[in-house]
Amino acid sequence: MFGERRKSPRYTINRIAKFYGENGSLPRDCTITDISETGARLFASGDDIPDQFVLLITGDKTTREECRVAWRLGGEVGVEFVTKERELRRAELVNRLRAETKQSLVKAS
Repeated sequence: MFGERRKSPRYTINRIAKFYGENGSLPRDCTITDISETGARLFASGDDIPDQFVLLITGDKTTREECRVAWRLGGEVGVEFVTKERELRRAELVNRLRAETKQSLVKAS
């Protein structure tokens, strides 16, 4: 009845990241539970995620994404990435994170 409405597919990654507000606040931890080229779902226990913030995603390379909250549900937050000119690099990031997640799952089994 209600088909998929997302602009791009999401991929489960369950990766620790950091976020901080534009006001210069200290970075705080969160978990990216899934990600796409246009946004992500985050979980931050007890932390008040601001309406607009910067998300730091670490790995082989650290990526900085400006985000805007699209929805909130308890400790979960859906965000959209604001920086449109970074879409190509973001697509590469999503593919790299998916590959890293697959590799860690293979090693664990």
